[in-house]
Amino acid sequence: MKTAEVAIIAAPTMGNLVPAVEFATHLINHHDHRRISVAILLISMPQWPLNEDYIQSHTSTQHIRFIRFHPVDPPPPDQFNSIIDLISLHIQNHKPMIKQTLENLTTTPLVGLFVDMFCTSMIDVANDLNIPCYLFFASPATYLGFVLHLTTLPATVSFDSATELIVPSYANPVPLNVLPSFCIKKNELGYSTFVRHALRYRETKGIVVNTFKELEPYALDSLSSSRYTGLPPVYPVGPVIDHIGPAKWHSNRSGQEKIMEWLDRQPSGSVVFLCFGSMGSLSRAQLREIATGLERAGFRFLWVLREPAKTKLELPNDYEEVGENLFPDGFIDRTAEMGLVCGWAPQVSVLAHGAIGGFVSHCGWNSILESIWYGVPIATWPLYGEQQLNAFEMVKEVGLSVELRLDSRDKGSDLVLAEEVERGVRELMDGGDDGELRKKVKDMSEKSKKALMENGSSFEALDDFINIILSNV
Repeated sequence: MKTAEVAIIAAPTMGNLVPAVEFATHLINHHDHRRISVAILLISMPQWPLNEDYIQSHTSTQHIRFIRFHPVDPPPPDQFNSIIDLISLHIQNHKPMIKQTLENLTTTPLVGLFVDMFCTSMIDVANDLNIPCYLFFASPATYLGFVLHLTTLPATVSFDSATELIVPSYANPVPLNVLPSFCIKKNELGYSTFVRHALRYRETKGIVVNTFKELEPYALDSLSSSRYTGLPPVYPVGPVIDHIGPAKWHSNRSGQEKIMEWLDRQPSGSVVFLCFGSMGSLSRAQLREIATGLERAGFRFLWVLREPAKTKLELPNDYEEVGENLFPDGFIDRTAEMGLVCGWAPQVSVLAHGAIGGFVSHCGWNSILESIWYGVPIATWPLYGEQQLNAFEMVKEVGLSVELRLDSRDKGSDLVLAEEVERGVRELMDGGDDGELRKKVKDMSEKSKKALMENGSSFEALDDFINIILSNV
């Protein structure tokens, strides 16, 4: 029996680390008769400390080990203009110690180094050590096609001179208003850095994508066509999901129990869940619009609140107090029997609960895959990153979501008004079990599960990929 080890390195944020760790479990659990071990290389940043509780919850997993690095000095401010520049430079500055670690890693053959979309500087380390390098892409295949398409455009391209963009991985023209913010504010948000990373994707031996064929057939077909020349093989192995989530490691046990007990008392499919991700937060003015819209819609709700970060390099925090001063007068009292407002919720556990009938989401890809798996329709409310493109895909490309907003990034006074919230929640929840959207989401939920079963599309893709990496032994 062949045995081998692979190493995985991800950008130092939970949104990148969690799918990487879950992908590691996919590798080691795929076939009993194969033995693959995984070393996960942990780079940390003082601004975004990695969640120690999450890491500790996985340290006992057989065949997975975590290797920490003492962080190097941060890049001086004159070397970067954006957060993505800072992250990329910070990772790049770890190359010498990553190389030394991989050289001394194990007596078991090291058959691959996986990098994520922001760790392409480590391709140089893999080449120096003659280790095959692969890309683990935790976002959708459409977005992979999008960033690859950017590499074909002139560096001086302007995204405000037309109304839409033709991208090979999308069946529909992409409106400019749903492009990521780094395209719109090119000099401020590191456009050239995104393009520089994407240019290096073609240098890898293969690209593993957290998606499945049945969800993104058009995008995946395009990536294997001549429209993306020179691209290595693409392996859709998803959905890669942490099905336990924070319920396993989060310190707020009492809050979790309160939420689940409250859901247990609600009728099946009656609750709309509002959550905007670990980095998502809204202004006080926006919270008041949501509160008014929720109350008008009249559905039961579970609403997770995050307080805006004080600086661009901080994560938002749970609101210290969920009080009347955040909401219209009397909102908490009037909705006491129908709603629960909290600062944190175990998202996967909530989506898996039978009381949940709809999800107002920021459209992070992890959240989208979780909602599909558990058969919960989404109303789109993207905030940052590629979330606008994800929302566009879910509404226009695959028809699995309600359009609340496709572009709701911070524009100063451009609030999502109460009437929009009311309309979106009603459209999301009023369909009932017989609604067409609900049927489509339930059908895709079944397909997501079958994809991972033996002979399923993602199972077969991972099987093919493991055969390739083990051939390096």
